[in-house]
Parts: sequence; C-alpha cells; structure tokens
Amino acid sequence: MPVKKTVSNKAAKNVGRGDLAPERIAAILKALDEAYPDATCALNHHTPWELLVATILSAQCTDVRVNMVTPELFRRFPTPAAMAKASLPELEEVIRTTGFFRNKAKSIQGAAKKITEQFGGKVPETLAELITVPGAARKTANVVLGVSYGKAEGVVVDTHVFRIARRLDLTKNDTAEKVEQDLMKVIPKDHWIRFSHQVIQHGRQVCLARKPKCDQCNLETLCKSKDKTWWS
Repeated sequence: MPVKKTVSNKAAKNVGRGDLAPERIAAILKALDEAYPDATCALNHHTPWELLVATILSAQCTDVRVNMVTPELFRRFPTPAAMAKASLPELEEVIRTTGFFRNKAKSIQGAAKKITEQFGGKVPETLAELITVPGAARKTANVVLGVSYGKAEGVVVDTHVFRIARRLDLTKNDTAEKVEQDLMKVIPKDHWIRFSHQVIQHGRQVCLARKPKCDQCNLETLCKSKDKTWWS
C-alpha cells in the first residue's frame, strides 16, 4: 500500500519531486523492511540510563568497542547516583579505549549529576528535557527516546544515515541537523525509529563509505548515487 505523504515544495525543490515521490519512499521502506526486519540498537544495555551512557561513549567509537567497555563501567557504577560520585580519573580509566575519554568522562559524570539532582535518578522521556543533559545532544536523545521509550521525536542521523540518505537523494543537505529535518518530512513518523536502525545496519553491511557493495544491495534499482560500484 503506498504511503500517503505530502512533500513540501521546499523539500521537492531541494531534492527533486521524483526522488521524494510517495511511491519511491514506500519502495525504499519496503526494501529496508525486507532486508532488515529485526534491526535493533547495537549498543548493549538494560536500562535507559545504560543506553544513554553507551550512546555518549559511542561518539567516534565503534559499538563493538563500547560494548566491551560498558559491562565493567556499570559494574562499578550501576546507577546515575553512583556515577555522579565517581572521580573523573576512575571513569577515565574504565572508558579510556573508547577515545576522547577525558571529555566523555566529564559528559557521563555531568549526565549522572543532572539526572540524579534534577530528574530523580530517571532518564527524562521528552526531547526538551533530555537535551539539557550533558552529552545528550539531539542524536543521542533520539536514540534513547526511540529505543528505551518507543517515542519518535526525530530521526537518528549518524554517519551511516547521513551518507545513505544523501546517496538515495532523500536530501542534499550537508549537516546532520538539516538531513534530519529533511528525513522527517518524507519518512512517515511511524517509521522513524526503525528506519534509522535499518539504515545503520545497511551502512555497516552493504552501503559502505568507500566501496559500497551495490551488487548485493536490494535498494540498488532505487539508487542513482554517483559513487555506485555496480548498476543492474
């Protein structure tokens, strides 16, 4: 069934009416559903707090590495209150291998203090509140809201989503913020959460940055990217 979606004149002018046609968007979403029906967040966690910390640590770091670090981190500091009381050297020691560990230690301790002191130890459930937490910029907030609370207040735009959205001509913008706004206009809201998970998985497995595996891509016929490596 075609997705009923109205494309704004501004968006259509930016990318091209054909590229944003509801039928094409529906075909892209169908292909992603077929390829990645069970796509989920790759960061291991048990609570919204653990997901928030893991997402902060994932900046410029692989999810695999973060998943190696967080078990020990949460063993030592299992709650926001416990992490708020930790010393920065203690936190830095545990998260060192995630890179930029000094800034990340400040962020996760700042998040712990904010959540403990102002939100009663509970990760807030609204975007407006969550983005006031240190380290929780819009992308991080969208991850936590979508995965932990099932709330779609935006589209997670990481490096994979940014790259693939541009390759598929869903946007021509060059900042994550603007790409997110473009995606929110054309992707139905009930797809926002799983769309990001699916595209991230697609970016890791098939639509690679340097040499995409276009001959293995079920979106290939919908893609006109200049850096395609194979055409059907």
